[in-house]
Amino acid sequence: MKIALDPFMIRDVPLLELPSVVAELGYEWIELSPREDFIPFFRHPRVDDATVRKFRKALDTAGVGVSSLLPLFRWSGPDEDARQAAVRYWKRSIQICADLGVDSMISEFNGRPEDPDRSEAQFWRSMEELLPVFEREGIKLALEPHPDDFIENGYDAINLIRGINHSHVGFLYCAPHTFHIGDDAPGIIEYAGDLLTHVHLADAFDHTASSGNRYILNPPGTPARIHQHLDIGQGEVDFDELFRELRAHGFDGALTACVFAWEERARESSAFMRKKIDEYLAAHS
Repeated sequence: MKIALDPFMIRDVPLLELPSVVAELGYEWIELSPREDFIPFFRHPRVDDATVRKFRKALDTAGVGVSSLLPLFRWSGPDEDARQAAVRYWKRSIQICADLGVDSMISEFNGRPEDPDRSEAQFWRSMEELLPVFEREGIKLALEPHPDDFIENGYDAINLIRGINHSHVGFLYCAPHTFHIGDDAPGIIEYAGDLLTHVHLADAFDHTASSGNRYILNPPGTPARIHQHLDIGQGEVDFDELFRELRAHGFDGALTACVFAWEERARESSAFMRKKIDEYLAAHS
């Protein structure tokens, strides 16, 4: 099992120094999420081949690996120009992943929940172009349903992934999205079966609780989604249930600490999350 850190809260650390900082925090793996000097949100990668080579050397020196690259692009949006651009960005990102010697990428479905049919059609167009590239480079892709994507429910996401019908595409369960994707970790994990390869770990409050008033959004009836990525124990996700189900189903993939809420104490939070993950693994061994 790989226990990784999403270093988004410490993205101010220079890229070539990042591996040593992650090692100091107690992690041997990085899940490399978007950052401006590497692969930014929704735009073409910024890193060149020379820096990729330097980063790979820095990883080796620190004894840290990259468990996955996590790019986010508008590959399922209803705008065709944006979709074509996203496919170009994906192709470069896949090449970067291969050059780093990494065999895993993760991402979201993207698209628009108010236009799911058009978004899904765009998703399939993108997959038809990209699957041969993933296959050629030997890189596997794990997809997660995300609040405000064209697919938000965990069961629906698994059904779509099964429809892709390709050994290179799997499923990611994101704990801080629990209350958006169905609030049924045991059922979703069981339903995913061998498709489940990655799990994101952070806590969140149940936005549906207290008659929907756990959070108050204005104006009333807004379609905005709300959630947070907190330290374990600060929200309402049942982590005993989650780790028990992962153990019961023999999960042996990647567990990633992905807290985003505490940049002012990012290192303390990251070290705390590593400790809590170890405790839950030991309690459910």
